[in-house]
Amino acid sequence: MDTETTAAPATPVEETAAPAVSEAAAPVAGAAPASTRPQDDRRGSFRGRSGGQGGRPGGRGEGRGRGRAPRERSEFDQVNIQVRRVARVMAGGRRFNFSVSIVIGDRKGRVGVGLGKAGDTALAIDKAVRDAKKHMITVARTESNSIPHMVEAKYASSTIEVRPSVGRGLVAGSAMRTVLELAGVTDVVTKIHTRTKNKLTIARATVAALSQLGAK
Repeated sequence: MDTETTAAPATPVEETAAPAVSEAAAPVAGAAPASTRPQDDRRGSFRGRSGGQGGRPGGRGEGRGRGRAPRERSEFDQVNIQVRRVARVMAGGRRFNFSVSIVIGDRKGRVGVGLGKAGDTALAIDKAVRDAKKHMITVARTESNSIPHMVEAKYASSTIEVRPSVGRGLVAGSAMRTVLELAGVTDVVTKIHTRTKNKLTIARATVAALSQLGAK
């Protein structure tokens, strides 16, 4: 009788242990899809962010250049003939400024030379362009875009000479060629009578010589 009474409770112990194991295994089996769901969400959100146009608004390639007015082309062409960096010794060290010389013209008879000085090259260029527009002249040209007669001028240490020569094209060098090209002058032969290499004075001497021709 003792063995029966001891064996009787052993059977329910086995029955209760079996569902306990299955209940513990159930959440483990269902945990696999639950763990992959946040990973899929993260991957999807990452692809959305890195997709450029398909990601967040304002991403790469979206909205670029919108709302910006197109830049108008200037009626004058400009060429930098000389850029110098000037150092000034101060109590705390040296300070640098930039000096820019520019020639502008429309290649139709109008040309000007300007000088601008500033602590930044962009600001110096703007000043030089405004100065060139203030001192712009109109050159009298012939039908072949040459000049009516020979002219000669002197500015500072530069002395130049410009002579008409039909069929020769533009024979010039240094800053004289830049000024004559932007003025639309061709079929001329030029000469620099001095040894100076200062392009600003050569350009201003050329403008002074062309101004002797008057306006057409």
